[in-house]
Amino acid sequence: MSPFVEISRADWAALGRSTELPLTEQEISQIRGLGDFLDLKEVSDVYLPLSRLLNLYVTEAQRLHSVTSEFLGERAKRTPFIIGVAGSVAVGKSTVARLLKEMLSRWPSTPRVELVTTDGFLYPNAELERRNLMHRKGFPESYDRLALLKFVADIKSGVERVSAPVYSHLSYDIVPGAEVIVESPDVVIVEGLNVLQPPVMGQEVALSDYFDFKIYVDADVESVTQWFIGRFEQLREGAFTNPKSYFHRYAEMPFEQALARANEIWRTINLPNLIENIQPTRSRATLVLQKGSDHVVQSVLLRKG
Repeated sequence: MSPFVEISRADWAALGRSTELPLTEQEISQIRGLGDFLDLKEVSDVYLPLSRLLNLYVTEAQRLHSVTSEFLGERAKRTPFIIGVAGSVAVGKSTVARLLKEMLSRWPSTPRVELVTTDGFLYPNAELERRNLMHRKGFPESYDRLALLKFVADIKSGVERVSAPVYSHLSYDIVPGAEVIVESPDVVIVEGLNVLQPPVMGQEVALSDYFDFKIYVDADVESVTQWFIGRFEQLREGAFTNPKSYFHRYAEMPFEQALARANEIWRTINLPNLIENIQPTRSRATLVLQKGSDHVVQSVLLRKG
């Protein structure tokens, strides 16, 4: 008994044919993440219908909020529409989030779209080391969940100016004193590994309770494993060559040794996190993007009702 209806790629693509594609090939290439796949056809077939659906959801949410406020005798206060994007490391969720940000901002009703990643709410490395959690970085307990919950709750309650910490993938740590400002948005996209987690013990609400729409980017474990290793190899030849990179040592060590370390990281950290914490949240999504081994979306699962 699945809570989703599965829609083939061809049938899903047909739902967006009446909508004009707002992005060029050059813009798409700038959005595409390392090791990910994204071209005009993928955007047209998969993400154009999705952006149209999300626009309909936003419009309906705004209407419902206005009607509810009128019923309660209150002045309707503008409330941002919040989208959660979850999935494994290397599955392409960051690319999905960036793409949706650009596409939704082209709709007249949602010109102000902000994207926030939960990386900024990881504890600083010094705190992770103090808690003996460096080997659990990315697991739910490695995040300041209360700060993240407050951040999203403030946005949903209409606070006009909210700030979040900034994470550097170069230094693999929180940037001291840096912050990203979210100010009066129409839509906020929150992207991260564990954004669809249920409430933790002692909390009445979960982060996802504040989301109006939840997206899970899915693929089989074997494919995601290959994508992770492939991305590691590309990073080793690229970003890791920067002496300031936290992972610079992998660019200097022999290839086979670095590859062995990448497999160890996947096997001992990312795979257990995927199986224990990320995959179980798939059923909480509103929509699942099911990818094949080539990173191309094969089908879409949309929650019934």
